[in-house]
Amino acid sequence: MSTITIDPITRIEGHSKVTIQLDEQGEVIGARFHVTQVRGFEKLCQGRPFTEMPALMARICGICPTSHLLASSKACDDIMAVRIPETAEKLRRIMNLAQIVQSHALSFFYLSAPDFLLGMDADPEERNIMGVVRKFPKMAQDGIKLRQFGQRILETLGGKRVHPGWIVPGGVSHPLQADQRDAILAATPEAIRITREALQWFKGQIENFRAEVRSFANFPSMFLAMANDANEFSAYNGWLRFIDANLNIVADHITGTDYMNYIGESCNDDSYLKSTYYKPLGLKDGVYRVGPLARLNMCKSAGTPLANEELAEFRELERHSVLSSFYYHYARLIEILFSIERMQQLLNDPEILSQNVRAHASPNNYEGVGILEAPRGTLIHHYRIDRNGLIESANLVIATGHNNEAINHGVFQVARQFVKSKKLEQGALNRVEAVIRAFDPCLSCSTHAAGMMPLDIQLIAADGEMVDRVRR
Repeated sequence: MSTITIDPITRIEGHSKVTIQLDEQGEVIGARFHVTQVRGFEKLCQGRPFTEMPALMARICGICPTSHLLASSKACDDIMAVRIPETAEKLRRIMNLAQIVQSHALSFFYLSAPDFLLGMDADPEERNIMGVVRKFPKMAQDGIKLRQFGQRILETLGGKRVHPGWIVPGGVSHPLQADQRDAILAATPEAIRITREALQWFKGQIENFRAEVRSFANFPSMFLAMANDANEFSAYNGWLRFIDANLNIVADHITGTDYMNYIGESCNDDSYLKSTYYKPLGLKDGVYRVGPLARLNMCKSAGTPLANEELAEFRELERHSVLSSFYYHYARLIEILFSIERMQQLLNDPEILSQNVRAHASPNNYEGVGILEAPRGTLIHHYRIDRNGLIESANLVIATGHNNEAINHGVFQVARQFVKSKKLEQGALNRVEAVIRAFDPCLSCSTHAAGMMPLDIQLIAADGEMVDRVRR
């Protein structure tokens, strides 16, 4: 038996590798996704005052700090047993929507667009964001503008684009000003234009990627996302719901600590990333997916006019749920459009400038759970405190953990279709990486410097001899 190791995976947020096992005939018989960085935040926060948790948890990641900030603040609200002011909730929702916009723009335009624009089989020296800038400057510029739109909203509300501290237990630290609202609203038409043009372009490209549609983690599974009574897209309020591949509800109205009855977590010997699963079915049969694809499969309406039109067209892809993880890219663009439209609605609310934006209270519960839809999927922060308000334990269930087993399914599916010999072909290896990028896993604990990450892939035969190697 031979093993192909892809280490590290490029154009993702964090450090990981893939191993692919071949039999004596060169056929793929196994493949695994390994996360090679360790996270220690669940231990680091023990003994800290619970009020410090939002600011501390925002430091988990430089890509999606706002998501951790919001989920942590919701858990602290639960500990204080307060209902935050209505305006504070709307402002939090705006910040979450801005985070979705900037994160999805990063994933689509910076990390995945090189594959769509330059081709899965293009030279890796060209197949990157700089290659897009050279050959498709308008698309690159639009991607930069769209991400900048989201980041500027985060900066306007939170004071800075990375690790903002504006979200606090009980609400937000200070109200929105009229000039800030007007500046955000003035920028939304351009952001909508860019998103709609990207959607039209991407829909026209799908036919060119039928092999990828078939093999990018395309299998029946359950989906998990937030839900509400209106069955509309929900990213901040609601409860958790599991549905199956036929859109039937499997479990519903899951709130607070109830998640522990439905979501199991398994440690892996070959990865620092846990695998979560639907607990009643166990690890093998309880695989599910979260994130944009799950959210669009879950909701019957986006809740905004333009996004509703796109959602109706998205639904035409399949009779029941959309199963190919290649369509995560499509779903991200629809979510960007929804997020911009929803921010417009919230910012035009007369109460958005209210001065009442924070509730104050001491701990009234020894336990709190905050649940949020982060860009990559369902995020859960669960804290227990002692009578002095110090953290005794914390459990963080992140979107990439929810998707871990589905990613492994996808890696195996793609490798089986495209890796056909003991020779390492660039196009095949890129597709193995691309199926991981479809999920947009976020593994990083901090931001990364610009530039290409090194890649060293070794193909080792059954007798231990290296038969091929690729470096860049």
